[in-house]
Amino acid sequence: MKKLALHWKIIIGMLLGVIWALLSSSMGWSAFTINWIDPFGTIFINLLKLIAVPLVLFSIIGGVANIGDPSTLGRMGGKTLGIYLLTTVMAISLGLLLVNTFQPGKLIDEQSRIDNRISYEIWANSEGYQIKDGVNYLQDPKFFQRAQEISDLSKSELREAAVSDKLESVKKQKETTPLQPLVDIVPSNFFHSLSNNGLMLQIIFFAVFFGVCLLFVPADKAKPVLNLVDGINEVFLKMVDIVMQAAPFFVFALLAGVVSKMAGDDIGKVVEIFKGLGWYSLTVLIGLLLMIFVVYPIILKVFVKKIPYKGFFKAMSPAQTLAFSTSSSAATLPVTMECVEQNLGVNKKISSFVLPIGATVNMDGTSMYQAIAVIFLAQMHMIDLTLGQQVTVVLTATLASIGSAAVPSAGLVMLIIVLDSVGLNPAWIAIIFPVDRILDMFRTVVNVTGDATVCSIIADGENMLDYEDAKNPTETFDLDS
Repeated sequence: MKKLALHWKIIIGMLLGVIWALLSSSMGWSAFTINWIDPFGTIFINLLKLIAVPLVLFSIIGGVANIGDPSTLGRMGGKTLGIYLLTTVMAISLGLLLVNTFQPGKLIDEQSRIDNRISYEIWANSEGYQIKDGVNYLQDPKFFQRAQEISDLSKSELREAAVSDKLESVKKQKETTPLQPLVDIVPSNFFHSLSNNGLMLQIIFFAVFFGVCLLFVPADKAKPVLNLVDGINEVFLKMVDIVMQAAPFFVFALLAGVVSKMAGDDIGKVVEIFKGLGWYSLTVLIGLLLMIFVVYPIILKVFVKKIPYKGFFKAMSPAQTLAFSTSSSAATLPVTMECVEQNLGVNKKISSFVLPIGATVNMDGTSMYQAIAVIFLAQMHMIDLTLGQQVTVVLTATLASIGSAAVPSAGLVMLIIVLDSVGLNPAWIAIIFPVDRILDMFRTVVNVTGDATVCSIIADGENMLDYEDAKNPTETFDLDS
């Protein structure tokens, strides 16, 4: 087992968690699973939440500040960031279009979704979150009995929770102005934002603002700060690494607990959960493949006419293959740079600037997956997010992508941020965990392909692209390294 790669250990942990959940449901052991196994899954979620906020904060500051001297790199840096953000918004918008069209979360049977909805409302009330769509099943007497079966609350406590939520909704509605979402992004007290759930946009705003200001501080003053930020960021990345080493055990507990909570002692509900996951995976996969084979080639054709469709994929195939096998944009970066320089003819001055930024801020595949995952999980729990709330998803996923570490499964940490931003339960990441690894491999291919596309556009705009049809693209990379 020691020689087994971590992702295989995680997959084994997921499979054992599912097997245990099936066994637990069929044998009537759900109470034991929830009381004695599920808490370790909660610890895993808490550890990820502990790391998520500072990781995003310091990653974004470092990513923005590492653009370089604004006097020499401002124009190219602005163009690079602008195109990266544009492709990210396009990816998220495509994801929202697909998930709202196919609605994979609504393909689960209605009773399971009602149970999910009741669990969500109980969680929201206990955690102080507002019910997102204004509908409250706990107010309906016909759901009281089922709500009591799902939770330990009495009928009076359930009724009181439902009423208090409504009163809170009315109070917040009265205080809202048309520009309130914009006001909410700018914090009045940064430390208050750090210590409160649902204020991640304020933290991201502060991080971007801080990083931009570092660009305008004299280099001798900014360098120690940037070194400190980079050093702290490395510590948090190491924390992610350590937590992920224990992930196989945590994933087993997480899956066993979540599935047992959702299914109870009814094994048929376990089947429904994984049927929904199949439709979710298909929706994500369609979106990712459209980005790789349709969206990026169209963008490239519009801005860089000299690189043909087949020539681009022929040139980038070694990097795409490595990205698929490692699920890491950072690990693939040296190969991506060599493919772009040798096979696409991009000048090294451009590739050495644009691609490292891309590995940090350009996470189109991850952002699309986050948008689809949030809406899918909302659909699963019978939550109808408004257009405004979905725009919040787009904004948060776009900005969170800047701080998404270029390592395997970092998107799960960022998904916690996006779920928090729209007031949904971060523990729901356990529902999509079983299929995350295979989708992560495709997401990384999207990220690397997007990096190469933007790099080619910037190089062509700066007259630093010398493309010749690559007859023998670089293929001398060790995919096991």
